[in-house]
Amino acid sequence: MAGLSTSLRPSPTSSHQSFSSRILLLLTIIPLTLAAFAFTLQWRGGLRDPTTRWSPDNHEFPGMGSSPPAILSHSSSISSSDCVELLGRSSSPSFPYFHDWKFNYDSGLRPQFLVILYPVDVGFGMYVLLLIGFLMSSAKRRAVYVAYICITTSTSAGLEQILPWIFYHKVIGITTFFLFVEGNAASYNVSKILESIPGVKVIYRTRELEEQQAKSRIWNETWLSSFFYKPCNYELFVKQSLNMEMAIVMARDAGVDWIIHLDTDELLHPAGSREYSLRQLLLDVPGNVDTVIFPNYESSVERDDINEPFSEVSMFKKNYDHLPKDTYFGMYKESTRGNPNYFFTYGNGKSAARVQDHLRPNGAHRWHNYMKTPREIKLEEAAVLHYTYPKFSDLTSRRDRCGCKPTKEDVKRCFMLEFDRAVSTNA
Repeated sequence: MAGLSTSLRPSPTSSHQSFSSRILLLLTIIPLTLAAFAFTLQWRGGLRDPTTRWSPDNHEFPGMGSSPPAILSHSSSISSSDCVELLGRSSSPSFPYFHDWKFNYDSGLRPQFLVILYPVDVGFGMYVLLLIGFLMSSAKRRAVYVAYICITTSTSAGLEQILPWIFYHKVIGITTFFLFVEGNAASYNVSKILESIPGVKVIYRTRELEEQQAKSRIWNETWLSSFFYKPCNYELFVKQSLNMEMAIVMARDAGVDWIIHLDTDELLHPAGSREYSLRQLLLDVPGNVDTVIFPNYESSVERDDINEPFSEVSMFKKNYDHLPKDTYFGMYKESTRGNPNYFFTYGNGKSAARVQDHLRPNGAHRWHNYMKTPREIKLEEAAVLHYTYPKFSDLTSRRDRCGCKPTKEDVKRCFMLEFDRAVSTNA
């Protein structure tokens, strides 16, 4: 019996092996569980839709505050991002903001990783090191292939238009904004609020900027020469090209992958992408493609009392690139309603380009390359939503800003499009 009892007792060696096996199993299960949990969050989308939640604290996107703001002046500091009074709105939020999102792009766009290893037994440590290294390298490989996108624009709009425009594009994946400002957008109160938004770079039209742009090679472009030294829309078209050229350099310095020129009355609509993400849409573009065309849709205004176009206008006329030919030609007369063209304004869409050597603007709607013919594709579902003259004041402000007389000769000298000429004559 004594011998049997002795044989049933676990030896110290077997106890140590059992303990080591349990530790090894634990160290294996924990990283795998964390990896599975991270994969589940990523697969399911992880975070809730930011447009369904409101910020309960004071860290808000400009224009979201409920407290009375202090009017900015040259002697006062920007102590609050609240601009309700500047917008002429009530204290209710004008558009949603998810307070947990961190739009801090100044510290570098590329992701960084930190691995902390605690000292353990050498055998187990090597095993854990290899396992964690594999998991982190897989995550890093996936994270590096993220499309970093910038938008450049030339604008004189106010905060009531620019702020929701910026916020919307941040939500769908835009990382950087280059705003070339004039007029209202360049005023002290407006520009200081824009400068306070992470990822937004404000460029003023100063004498130094004009002197620098006067040396641009764009002035040697024959395709643009017919627009030189003409007023209003022609002048704007040349300014946009010059600003786009400068934005290419800034985008390259910022480490951006894609650049898009967009007006502040346009929203990108990344239809066909997972999770309604512009980043994912451009990430899926083949690597040998240089530029991507977003066909434009033009708004059809439903009422004459629109105050906030981005939230109140819901109907758009599709681009002919996204319509069956029978539908387009069969309903052309009904859709134009006597206007000279299918769209009031442009119909050739907008373009996104990979930031690369020798990239250049090719007008406000396209990009080209000095050294090669870019390979271009047109998206089958994604589009640019163009909110064309949703308010009557949009019509009159353009006419008044140009200072052209309401005569056929003068409006022809100032405007390119027949609709703009008709509006400036009759509005």
